[in-house]
Amino acid sequence: MTTCLPRVARIESAVDESAKVRTLTLDASIDADPGQFVMAWLPGIDERPFSLVDADPVILTVARVGRFTEAVHHLGAGGRLWIRGPLGKPFTLPQVSPSHSRGEGGTGLIPRLLMVAGGYGVAPLHFLAGRAIASGWGVAVVIGARTAADVIFVARFRALGADVAIATDDGSLGEGGLATELSARLLNQTAYAALYACGPEAMLEEVERLARARKMPAQLSYERAMRCAFGVCGTCSRRGWLVCRDGPVLKIEP
Repeated sequence: MTTCLPRVARIESAVDESAKVRTLTLDASIDADPGQFVMAWLPGIDERPFSLVDADPVILTVARVGRFTEAVHHLGAGGRLWIRGPLGKPFTLPQVSPSHSRGEGGTGLIPRLLMVAGGYGVAPLHFLAGRAIASGWGVAVVIGARTAADVIFVARFRALGADVAIATDDGSLGEGGLATELSARLLNQTAYAALYACGPEAMLEEVERLARARKMPAQLSYERAMRCAFGVCGTCSRRGWLVCRDGPVLKIEP
């Protein structure tokens, strides 16, 4: 599939994750890796980027936050949505294999990855968690949200075999406080081979600080509005770093 021209797909199923978040499964598959995204288009309305929850088939999670996403929510099963992609640079798993990272003689403990998801940032991390677990990694996921009503994908991550911890700003579910605060405590308790995150930029900046303080590798997925999605228009620039072309995944080396 070319990344430049949109291709029409039909919605096979639409599942409500919360009052304003819906996950769509399309009758299309693409060759993509976790962290990559597609541009979804409705003629006459708009085009917007969405991280892939999965690529075979294509699964997208859409939060109803504006005119375009409102229109997508009204489509339902059987509706048509145009997509182009995959686009962007993906997450990568640590180069060392899980079995090798146990060291000679091994401890029997499965090496682990920590993933931090803020709000809708669960989408690409779910794709990554599935790939990591299939490759032999243990995965712990911290899901952060404002309230219990905003927490999504807990059952989906657990179905993959990931351990899930929850942080809500108001303490209505899991631990009260920020996802980054809970992540810092987990990092103090357990050794992790790498840190991954997707969510609001303030959260990503704090995750970067956590990684640098502990001298551990991290990969951060940024989400921004964009138009062309291949590095021409500059709409998604982050201090000269183009989220669509140079990212959306930013790699932090220890």
